[in-house]
Amino acid sequence: MLNDGFDVVTGGFGFSGRYIIQRLLASGHRVRTLTNSINRPNPFERQVEAFPYHFDDVDQLVGTLRGARVLYNTYWVRFDHADFSHAAGIENSYKLFTAAKQAGVTRIVHISITNSSESSPLPYFKGKALIERNLLESGVPYAILRPAVLFGDEGILINNIAWILRHFPVFGVFGDGSYRLQPIYVDDLARAAVEQGQLTENLIIDTIGPETFTYRELVHAIGAIIGHDRPVVSIPPTFGYWIGWLIGKALGDVLITRDEIKGLMQNLLWTSSLPVGTTHLTAWASQHASTLGLHYQSELQRRLHRDAPYLG
Repeated sequence: MLNDGFDVVTGGFGFSGRYIIQRLLASGHRVRTLTNSINRPNPFERQVEAFPYHFDDVDQLVGTLRGARVLYNTYWVRFDHADFSHAAGIENSYKLFTAAKQAGVTRIVHISITNSSESSPLPYFKGKALIERNLLESGVPYAILRPAVLFGDEGILINNIAWILRHFPVFGVFGDGSYRLQPIYVDDLARAAVEQGQLTENLIIDTIGPETFTYRELVHAIGAIIGHDRPVVSIPPTFGYWIGWLIGKALGDVLITRDEIKGLMQNLLWTSSLPVGTTHLTAWASQHASTLGLHYQSELQRRLHRDAPYLG
């Protein structure tokens, strides 16, 4: 029988989940993780127990969650692939929330996305909204955090912008590049999540960083910091997608999707909310200028090679 008094973090060997666990352990919490990467080296060793999701066996999933106080949920997929999909991500999230309620979990802190909407034509933003509604209807007390872009040692987007700047003579932005982003440091998100885990009020909050950039400004800022401030040129979105497809194909990855380009250009990674994060991307990037973008970070490698260390 499982002991009481622990928290559960999904995806604890990944990006945001790892930082949430670090925060919980530092505060003296007992933690276990649910993961699809059960054979990945455990960075927390004996401090954190790891269990598979068991989405195909709800009774086992309930058993893993029984006795937990707070469920911190980071589970999602970035794009559709032969081995994973938004549709499966939605269905599995429903199963997770149902199991949490049956197990008696007292609060769910869920990581969503800025500007999620059930009316969105983009599967990422629509899927996130459907999951939010399911959580609201579950009856379990909740906090929903909506970050835009995450950055940190293991982050993909900011690192790979820097990688492109290091390896190509120009950088192409889709359209005029005037659409905005509000990156938040992953540990600031983790801090906000753990803080919300201690509260009882139902809450939905945009979780953005202190700096707002246009995409063009972001590219120039990163380039200047790492010493590779390339010319930034405007390119048609379709042409930009195919360039990204070719680079991704050469790297065995998906560099960017059509839907991600549309989400960027529709300003879906920007809100008018006050910032929650305190760490400036420019300050963090300056501290990591010598290593940022030295190595390409592959989304597919992380998802398909689940026995390998999750490295930044």
